[in-house]
Parts: sequence; structure tokens; C-alpha cells
Amino acid sequence: MTSTRHGRPPASEPAPEGPVRKAVIAFRWVFAAETREYFVLLGTTLFLVVFGLVMVLSSSSIQSLVDDGDVFSRASRQAVFAVLGLPLMLLAARAPITFWKKWAWHALGLGILLQLLVFTGLGASYGGNTNWLSIGGLSLQPSELVKLALVVWLAYILTRKGALLNEWRHVALPILPVAFGSIFLVLLGNDLGTAVILLALTLGALFYAGVRLRIVGALAIGTTLLGVIFAQGSSSRQQRIEAWLTGCTRAEDYELHCWQTIHGWEALANGGILGRGLGNSQYKWLWIPHAESDFIFAIVGEELGLVGALLVLVLFAVLAVTFVRIVRMNRDPFAKIATSAVMVWIVTQAFVNVAVVLGALPVLGVPLPFMSAGGSALISSMLAVGVVLSFARRRPDAAESSRAPRRSTPGVPRT
Repeated sequence: MTSTRHGRPPASEPAPEGPVRKAVIAFRWVFAAETREYFVLLGTTLFLVVFGLVMVLSSSSIQSLVDDGDVFSRASRQAVFAVLGLPLMLLAARAPITFWKKWAWHALGLGILLQLLVFTGLGASYGGNTNWLSIGGLSLQPSELVKLALVVWLAYILTRKGALLNEWRHVALPILPVAFGSIFLVLLGNDLGTAVILLALTLGALFYAGVRLRIVGALAIGTTLLGVIFAQGSSSRQQRIEAWLTGCTRAEDYELHCWQTIHGWEALANGGILGRGLGNSQYKWLWIPHAESDFIFAIVGEELGLVGALLVLVLFAVLAVTFVRIVRMNRDPFAKIATSAVMVWIVTQAFVNVAVVLGALPVLGVPLPFMSAGGSALISSMLAVGVVLSFARRRPDAAESSRAPRRSTPGVPRT
């Protein structure tokens, strides 16, 4: 047997097969990509997920100890969902665009079916909202699946419509009964926050698909008026809006609808520039309800200060810029519309969550993407990023060249 001076086998001999080599090949297959945008989007998302796990552990430790006798209970559940979401995201990133087009209607049908089950004996209510399914001790929020299904379905329908989108009737059918019907089902469960995100996602998809601005504007105004009417139908929701309009200055609102907002402000102010240190929040000691979910940004600001809060905002800005770059580099209208819809979903939801903590919006119960506790929201957001990653994995020019037939060079046989 021949060998080199350093004891390595010569280059002509094949490398030995084994589990390690197979694992390396599988790893390269999963993460293989040709664009910088793919790795920026993947890296930023994973950083937000890990950052979120750390903050969920810190913000939920006291409430977990009180409720479950274990400071790690809520953080460990969130970690399980993150572990489940990661392979699903990576598998979605490997799916071809034809897969999403083929299963668009099926995904939306499944989402609507699960949302309808909320109004049966399987439905569960919390905080006045009936928007969960409780099956075998596990809870599921179908509206999160509806978000993802709407992204793919809207991209498919709007791509099929193409140049006909300048006409009202082609925008109205089937988008109005299907998309806005899905939003109405969420509203029936009194989940105004999720309905706002679904509406923004839908209008964003219409706008980026090239629908006339006056049509999008008319739909936005009409749905806003309906939202105002809907908000007046609930005394609790109406009181929250009134407290927000008055700036939480009335003493009678302090322990009712301003408790979260005022203590969120105090937590942010308590953090200063550099924060009190990771794990040293005072307001997570049962002063802020849902500190690990809806108001996790307040805990970030208290423990990590203005620097930590700005870091979160910068990361979402990086996501937004990366989404825009992916939209611009793709030529398939389906990829453009789906990526735009995911961008509007993630960025709008982050904006609403931060605005609620800052008091710029009334409390809506919208989680911070990738960071707030909540398994359904985390997995659906990671899957949405996986869909976009599937569009960013290869450059369009490279994909087209790989599909084009090769020219044979004179004197050289084609392989």
C-alpha cells in the first residue's frame, strides 16, 4: 500500500466511507446555497431564536416557579418548539417552488379547518380570546398556521391572475371571500391582534403583486372601519383603547388596562443605557403580566438596556433589508409575492409588539417574532423563513443556466 511522507493516503485513493463522511455530505446538502442573502437570513433568524430562548428563560423564571415549581418549565417548552422548528425550517428551505404552488390550496384548507375547530368542544379560551385548540394536553393556535397558508395561497392566486389584477372582480374573487373570510374567523375568536397581522399580510401581498393602489387603499380603509366597529363590540377592548387614548393618566385605569403599559415603561426606564444585567430584572417578579411573551421587549430593555433594545431593532431591520434583496433578485412572481408577504408579516408584527410596549399602540396581544414564548408562533415564523430561504438558495441566473442545455464544444464529446 502506497502512502505519502506524512502517512496520508495519496490523492488518487478514494476517501474512506463511513458515518462521518455521510454526516458531512448531509450537512452540506442541508446548508448548500449560492447566495449571501440565504446565509444572512438564516443566521439572523437563528440568532433571534437563541436570543429569544435566553430572554424567555430570564423573563419567565419567576412565573414558572410560582405556577409549576420549576424555573425552567416555560423556557424548556420553548426550547422544544425551537428544536422542532429548526429541521422544519431547513426542510422547507430545500423545497422547490413547485412544491409551494402545488400545496397552496391544501395548506389554506387545513388552516381554515383547524380555525373552525376552535369553535367546537376542542376550542380553548384565554384572556377573552377563543383562538386555541386543546388536544391531549397540548395547545395549538391555528391562526398561526393560517398566516403561513395565506402567504403561499395569496402568492399562488396573485401569480395566476397576473395582468388581470387591474380589474376589481379579479381581485375580489377568490381573494375577498377566502382571505378576508379567514381573517373574519380569527376575529370571531376575539383575537384582534392576529387579525391585524393577517390583514397587513394580505394587503402587503396585494400591493407587491401590482394591484392598483386605489384598490388596496379602498380595501385598507374598508377593513379599518370594520375593525373600529368590531373593537366597539367588546367592552374590555373598548376600555383598553380609551385608556391608550388618554395616555394612561386616569387613576382608575392604573390597575386595569394600564398595568402592563405603565410597568413596561418603568422596566425600560429601569434598564438605562446598559441594563441591570441578564437575569436581574425587577419587573419580571410578577409586575408585568406575560413578561415572557407580549412584553418580552420590556424585559430586554430592563436587563440589557438601550443597547439590547436597539440590537433587537437592528436585527429586525437586517431581516427587512434581506427580504427586500431576495425580492429583487428573484424573477418568479410567486417568489416575489410570497417573500414580500412574509416580510410584511414579520416586520409588522415586530413593529406592533414594540409599539405596544412603548405605549404607541393599545395592548393587542401580539408576540415578538422568534423571541416571545409561544410554540405555534415560533414554528410558523420559522417555517415562513424556510419558505423564503427556498427562494434565496440559488441565484435565478444560476438556476436558469443549470436547466439550459449545454453546448457541445467542437472536438469534445458531451457528457
